[in-house]
Amino acid sequence: MFSERYDTSRITIQRSLKWVLIAQALLAVVLVLLDLPTQWMPRLGGNDALPTGPTAPGDQVRRYEPTRSFPDFTQKPPPSTVEIPGEMPPRLQFKVVDGGEQEDAIFMNGRISSGDAQRFESFLASLEDIPKVVTLHSPGGNVSEALAIGRSLRAADLETAMQPGLVCLSSCPYIFAAGVKRSASKTSAIGMHQHFYDAPGYMPVFLAVEEIQYGQGDTMKYLIEMGIDPGLMVHSLNTPPKEIYILAEDELLDTKLATDIQD
Repeated sequence: MFSERYDTSRITIQRSLKWVLIAQALLAVVLVLLDLPTQWMPRLGGNDALPTGPTAPGDQVRRYEPTRSFPDFTQKPPPSTVEIPGEMPPRLQFKVVDGGEQEDAIFMNGRISSGDAQRFESFLASLEDIPKVVTLHSPGGNVSEALAIGRSLRAADLETAMQPGLVCLSSCPYIFAAGVKRSASKTSAIGMHQHFYDAPGYMPVFLAVEEIQYGQGDTMKYLIEMGIDPGLMVHSLNTPPKEIYILAEDELLDTKLATDIQD
């Protein structure tokens, strides 16, 4: 059934790889430029004069503000949604929340930090009855941890859902991608941008570029594992780390990142 639903041989891998290679070449140029005098440096890091407020197709890039629970492009969720602090927790928090008329869910809230994947596995192991849905509210963080959490989530055959007003940004969409079913509210926000790699200044350029390529390759492999079109990475590669690209409904569905959009 899985192979029928997600025919990876038809996924646009060649197109995706072309964009990845172009982006990697540009990154190599940037790394070389880092050794040039400051006055010769181009302006990097994104646009400081971005619009604010809700996004719409064709107007989807906003400032990335990882400490805020509710950026200016989202609205606070209705009272029926789980209670959320004003600032993002410094690392992921896991708890089972009452689903009311719906089934209970695992609520995953906060930044994705080192060790969170192991903590998530321990949390699942501690539950007598594991809810089948994981709902997310995170500004992202450590990409490797997000991929590891996602693989644990898929191994447990869990679903993912984005509730009204909540956000899943940066590396968080890779966790969302792991659900066997993936439902997104029209008023939630799922967004991507370039991965950040903390390469030491003394690392030779060719080694830094090699590490970046390994990281991007692992991420694309993961998306294919999850049945997602790796062409999704185009939106990530084209958006600087200080900005966030909020995916439109048709982009969520066309890339199979979401299997369902809820009002």
